[in-house]
Amino acid sequence: MTGDGSTAPRVSVCMATFRGARWVEEQIASILAELGPDDELVVVDDASDDATPQVLARVDDPRVRIVLQHENRGYVRTFESALRAARGDVLLLADQDDVWVPGRLARMVDDLAVGDVVATNLATLGGPDAIPGPYGQSSWRLRGKVGGRRVRDVLGVLAGNRPYFGCAMGVRRGALDTLLPFPPFLVESHDLWIALYGNLTGTMVHDEAVSVLRRYHDDNTSPARPRGVRAALGSRLLLLRCLVELRRRGRALRG
Repeated sequence: MTGDGSTAPRVSVCMATFRGARWVEEQIASILAELGPDDELVVVDDASDDATPQVLARVDDPRVRIVLQHENRGYVRTFESALRAARGDVLLLADQDDVWVPGRLARMVDDLAVGDVVATNLATLGGPDAIPGPYGQSSWRLRGKVGGRRVRDVLGVLAGNRPYFGCAMGVRRGALDTLLPFPPFLVESHDLWIALYGNLTGTMVHDEAVSVLRRYHDDNTSPARPRGVRAALGSRLLLLRCLVELRRRGRALRG
């Protein structure tokens, strides 16, 4: 269950789990169906107090590596731990309660041959393909093969009007030089931190394909309903801090 081969995997799937016993087995099965023999799935459990560790322990596949955190650190730090533990050249993010669409891995690997970050679309599991947007859109989707509108897309992130979901994203290993460590103030929206990096650097690829079916339930970390004014303003401030920090890190790497 803890593959320790000396050959570095081509693709690492990075998953964070917490109280996911009800759904994680189905998600892992959909991921393993996509992985090749030299790929890996890294699962970091955030000190679950349900049966999640026991469910994970039943997974009998050498491509799966499981890390059990003994202290709850929150989903952002748990995803950071998974990214740090990953060994592949291509890193794809995965939530514990979704289901991958067949062909996702190959398509996203191809996308990351031309960019550092790829963002795809999602649909709902057992529900409609269209996901409503925050500004009254009936279908909130990424458009265009390559996200070449850097300024427009950065402004869209800051305004909360770009459907970047971590469960539908991936990065090249080289991007981790800038993305990690996550800044201490990043207590939510690690996916938007990654999206801002991709758009600021001009290395973001938009793939219009649906790559994951998202399961909506009461415990989703991403809210299904609009936030209150104070929470929305706090989120915008956090993203502005992300923008400043990414620019600082970019200058540091260049200089």
